[in-house]
Amino acid sequence: MTKPFKEAFYKQILLFDGAMGTEIQKLSPKLEDFADKRDGFNDGLILSRPEWIKQIHVNYLKAGADCIETNTFGSNKLKLGEYGYGDKTVEFNKKAAELAREACNLFMDKPRYVIGSMGPTGYLPSSDDPDLGQKSLDEIKEAFVLQAEGLILGGVDALLIETSQDILEVKLAIDASHDAIRKVGRGIPIIANVTLDQYGKMLLGTNIQSAYTTVCDMSIDVFGLNCSTGPVEMTPSVRWLSEQDELPILVMPNAGMPQNEDGKAVYKMTAEEIAEKLEDFVQSYKNIRIIGGCCGTNPSHIAELRKMLDRQKQP
Repeated sequence: MTKPFKEAFYKQILLFDGAMGTEIQKLSPKLEDFADKRDGFNDGLILSRPEWIKQIHVNYLKAGADCIETNTFGSNKLKLGEYGYGDKTVEFNKKAAELAREACNLFMDKPRYVIGSMGPTGYLPSSDDPDLGQKSLDEIKEAFVLQAEGLILGGVDALLIETSQDILEVKLAIDASHDAIRKVGRGIPIIANVTLDQYGKMLLGTNIQSAYTTVCDMSIDVFGLNCSTGPVEMTPSVRWLSEQDELPILVMPNAGMPQNEDGKAVYKMTAEEIAEKLEDFVQSYKNIRIIGGCCGTNPSHIAELRKMLDRQKQP
C-alpha cells in the first residue's frame, strides 16, 4: 500500500518530474496530432495522442521521479474554453489524471505519486488591465473548482497550483481547491507555487515575503517556487522561506535563466549543474521536502537529481 503523499515528503525528499512542453516538442507534433486540429493544444494530446503523454510520464518515472504532474497545466475552464473544451473541464482533467496513474502503475519498485497540475488562467485579477483584468473573481475561482474536481476524481495524490504570477489568483485557486475537496469528499494535500523573476518578485511586483504571508494560513500543505529562473536566482527567496520554519518547501527551477537564440528561449544549465545547486539547497535548508525541474529540464536532469538525492542521508 502506497504511503500517503504528505507522509512521504515528511520522511524523505521527493523528486518531481521535469518539463512537459519541451518533451512534447521533441516529438515534432503536426497539426493533425492535436485534438480537433487545434495547433498548440498540448493538453489536448491526452485525447488525440495519449500514448505520447503516457510515454513522457514513463520516461520521467524511469529517470527516478517519485512524482509526475498531470498534463493539465492549461486545463482550467477558461483555458480549455479557448479550444472548445470548457464545458468538459471535469471529464478532461479526470482523464489526464487517470492517464498519469496508468504510467505510475507500471512501476512497482517504490511508491509513485500523481500530482494534479493547475497553471494560471491567463488573466490577472489584481490588474486593472482592460484585457487581462476583465474576468470576475467568481469566474476565475469556478474555472479552478472544476479543474480541481476533475483531478481529484481522477485520483491525484495532491493538487499543485503552479507558475502563479498574481497572488490574488493563487488565493482563488487555493479556495477553489478546498471547495473541490469538500465537494468530492476526498482530502488531499494542496501545494501553492509562485513564480518570481530574477529580482525575487512576481509579475505584478509581489515579493516572496508578501506572497508567502498572504497564503501560508490558507490550509496549504506546501509552499513552493517554480519556473521563471534557474536555481541560482532563487537562492535568496529559498533562504528566506527556510528561515520561516513553517511550511515544507518545494523548489522546481528552470535549467538556468532563459537565453534568447533566434527568437527561442534556450536553457543551458546541464543536469550536473542543476543537481549540484539543488544538492546545496537540500543540505542547507531542511524545510525543502520536494525538488524537481521546470522549463528546459528533461529526463537526464531528473536522473541526475535522483543520483544526488540517493547520496543524501535522508531523515
